Amino acid sequence: MYYYVAQNNFAGGDGSREHPFKTIQEAANVALPGDEIIVSPGIYRERVDPPLGGEEGMPIVYRSSSHLGAVITGAEKVGPWKRESESVWSCEVPNSVFPGRNPFTEFVRGDWFDVRKKAHLGDVFLNGRSMYEVFSYQEVEKPVTMKSSWNPGDTLFVWYCEQSRDGLYTVFKANFRGYDPNIENVEISVRSTCFYPSKEGIGYITLSGFKICQAATNWAPPTAHQEGMVGPHWSKGWIIEDCEITESKCSGISLGKYLQPANENKWTTTYLKDGTQTQRDAVCQALNEGWDKETVGSHIIRRCNIHDCGQAGIVGHMGGIFSTIEDSHIHHIGCKNNLAGAEIGGIKLHAAIDTLIRRNRIDHCIRGLWLDWQAQGTRVTGNLFHDNVPPVGTQIDSGLSLGEDIFVEVSHGPTLIDNNLLLSDIACRLSTQGIALVHNFIAGSFTYVGKGTDNGGHIFATDRYTPYHVPHSTMIAGFMTILHGDVRFCNNVFVQKPVRDDLQVYLESKSATIGKLTALSCGTIAYKDYPSMEEYLSGFKTRPSNRDTYYDHLPVYFEGNYYFNGALPSPKEKDAYVDNKHKVTFRISDEGNECAFMTNLFAFMPRGEKRLLTSKELGTAFEPEQRFENPDGSVIVFDTDFIGNHRPLMPTAGPFEYPSERYVLFRSGSFRNPVLIEGVRPGLSQKNITSPSKAEAAYDNQDIEDALKADAAVTGSQGSDRGLQLQTGKFVIEEIEGNIDYKDGKDIKSSNNINNSKDSNAIKNIKESISASEASIDEESADYTSVDDNDSSGTASKDAEHESNVFDSTDISSRDRKKNLHCQIALVDCENISVTCREQIRHVSEIFIEDNIAWVHLEGDSGITEIDCAYGICHYIPSWSMEAEDTVSVQRSDGTMALGRCIAALLRIYIDKDLQDPDIMEERVSMQEGPVLNHYGIQLRFANRQLKLVRNKKFLSLVQAAEAVRRASGDVIVEEI
Repeated sequence: MYYYVAQNNFAGGDGSREHPFKTIQEAANVALPGDEIIVSPGIYRERVDPPLGGEEGMPIVYRSSSHLGAVITGAEKVGPWKRESESVWSCEVPNSVFPGRNPFTEFVRGDWFDVRKKAHLGDVFLNGRSMYEVFSYQEVEKPVTMKSSWNPGDTLFVWYCEQSRDGLYTVFKANFRGYDPNIENVEISVRSTCFYPSKEGIGYITLSGFKICQAATNWAPPTAHQEGMVGPHWSKGWIIEDCEITESKCSGISLGKYLQPANENKWTTTYLKDGTQTQRDAVCQALNEGWDKETVGSHIIRRCNIHDCGQAGIVGHMGGIFSTIEDSHIHHIGCKNNLAGAEIGGIKLHAAIDTLIRRNRIDHCIRGLWLDWQAQGTRVTGNLFHDNVPPVGTQIDSGLSLGEDIFVEVSHGPTLIDNNLLLSDIACRLSTQGIALVHNFIAGSFTYVGKGTDNGGHIFATDRYTPYHVPHSTMIAGFMTILHGDVRFCNNVFVQKPVRDDLQVYLESKSATIGKLTALSCGTIAYKDYPSMEEYLSGFKTRPSNRDTYYDHLPVYFEGNYYFNGALPSPKEKDAYVDNKHKVTFRISDEGNECAFMTNLFAFMPRGEKRLLTSKELGTAFEPEQRFENPDGSVIVFDTDFIGNHRPLMPTAGPFEYPSERYVLFRSGSFRNPVLIEGVRPGLSQKNITSPSKAEAAYDNQDIEDALKADAAVTGSQGSDRGLQLQTGKFVIEEIEGNIDYKDGKDIKSSNNINNSKDSNAIKNIKESISASEASIDEESADYTSVDDNDSSGTASKDAEHESNVFDSTDISSRDRKKNLHCQIALVDCENISVTCREQIRHVSEIFIEDNIAWVHLEGDSGITEIDCAYGICHYIPSWSMEAEDTVSVQRSDGTMALGRCIAALLRIYIDKDLQDPDIMEERVSMQEGPVLNHYGIQLRFANRQLKLVRNKKFLSLVQAAEAVRRASGDVIVEEI
């Protein structure tokens, strides 16, 4: 049966399509197994507490009728706000608004939480983004940039709360930095969860397509009830799909532990037992009370965008067994750095038995993936990890090292990490044993090898004894401390990335503590002192007379690994391939709806030299005596690479089987980054936020300028030095002496004066190169007709002669010689396209297309370069105006970007005198961009300084190709930039 919900409906509906319920909870109260609840777009300010679950094969489905159209929020709008001073506003909120606990009287607390960072459970939100809490009126009035935040510009937006004298109101004081809170959307979190059953065992629920945000969740350690903004609460068979999960105070999704009243944060409330012991007690109690595969776990989280949560995007202890987390983007977790403790990460799971984590992108988290205790049968495969250490310019104050892509802690395995890209400065923290790393691309170091498995005692041994289980079961087979080792490194590629000076300086300053546990050298060198299998087994030919032998490091196995850029193998690795002659480069590129990995690796790495591996070759983890195998016990064959290509019997090392310079990792469009309150992350829009210029005009303060500069340093973003304001229909661009005028009947913008000598030299080089290339144009090409609107009858030879004189003698500011040009399509947002001339990189500003003619305008250049892409003729126009019919952003599709790059490559061939062999460049561009255009049915023929495009055995003009790509990708004309 279907039930319908519409927030804008009158109360009293019956759930029918004609008379829908007004709240989701009304539908939840009547839904039975097999029913589906369709929720119309709107903001639902409620906590959904499903009283009944579905059954296997008959789930109860909660579905947003449009993707992310239905928003379930834990926040309420508050106001009116009164101005107390130039910078401080105040608002009184009755405490009756809080349905349960008051999150502004209770603080974040729990085992393993660092109480030195004080924080209320609640938050104040400006236009959907949480502000920063301070604890005095003076800090509200004069906020100070918090340099340990990854987004320091945000830290000047602050709030403080106190209780009224009669205890009936929570009083807020806030600094909105020039924004008017009575105009903007200001909310406070009032509910502890958004979609979370109050009872255990409410299983088989599907939650699809919602945005869920702004809950006042508490800290979720493994020894407490782990509440999340969303979660199944100790049940089985949930599916959470196509959702956006954001702005939870602590955890976004919880697959976590249920309440054990006698063992709830026992370590930090009674102090008598160490946290490790209370956690062992919690595991045993759960097992005694029915923790098994039949009642708990087997959840699926897929295609979700999880970001901007304080503790974890996904958290869970024991409740996430036999689950799958796939195809999701988890990012910007813990970046506010307003919370601290040992449970923070993009994903933080304890006891992830037979859990599969695949095809996710995990980036910009204070720690990427943290697998703690009992990562037995856990597989991490086909994921992209990057930027999971503090950005450059951040003040590092973490007591838990620098962060890394993957942290595996005190587990006995088997834990399988295969076919991943580990691109952060620190790849893995390995305070563990029983792991296998197979077919990965690894750019960072391994830290804490052989360390970090005790509880820090100074007199007595404080080893942590953790459980291991009967294979593919929750039944405990035994407890043991960590011996370290028992690691397999097979068919990986290690590429040392440049060591950041700030990280090195930080580690040197902490040489007595984490500095001696953390290295930045990529490779297996961290395991240089570990025995080989032969060495280890030689000590057990008879029963050892020395009992210490049983507590020595376990063996480490190496096979088929490649090392580049100074990455270091273990000296015990017999077949290591080491190349220190060539420089391997790599980067992540986000263009349009694609995330791509760019590298020149295959220019230097041999292919097809390794053996195809299976579970059998990896053996068994030492303690549980379990193979690296599938949850059903079947053999894993590593015959599929990162992007799904089949590997032959003699595969290539690393995650990619076939050579390319560009691998499209994800093409979903769902990897959306959030906006900041102030400052910009790379590639982000500013929707939902009032224009920053408005705030700056209302509140001009040096602190905010300093914070924005810090933001630019942290994010690597650079503000544009001129603005584009293009509108649909015809528009005119004029470029005169470095000034660009955008016109649609009147002047809109005029800026970008050229005053940089380096830019001027680069422009001079380009002009000289084009002039030289024009001089060499032979008579065969002289029948080219100029596109000059003022004199369309002129020949190419006359134009070449005219333009050659222009370079030497013409004042480029003269309007008398300006060419009035016309194009059908203007390609904009071209900053990711560049042209190299005499070892100087020039970014492309715009590309204009008319039939097979392209005009390329480089940033900072007053002139424009005209290219006939079919006939290979090029000349420079120093003074010009352009009338364009349509504009298209190259960011909207990979096909449009590919066309732009082909045109830029042709320009380079003409202007770069240092280019030794244009044929090689034409071949390289064809290999890189040809497959992209093939996706749109267009064949690329790039040779002999000519760019030709073919579709259905017919030549296409540039305009026809651009239109074909735009139609195929669903692109639209840019309305405003």
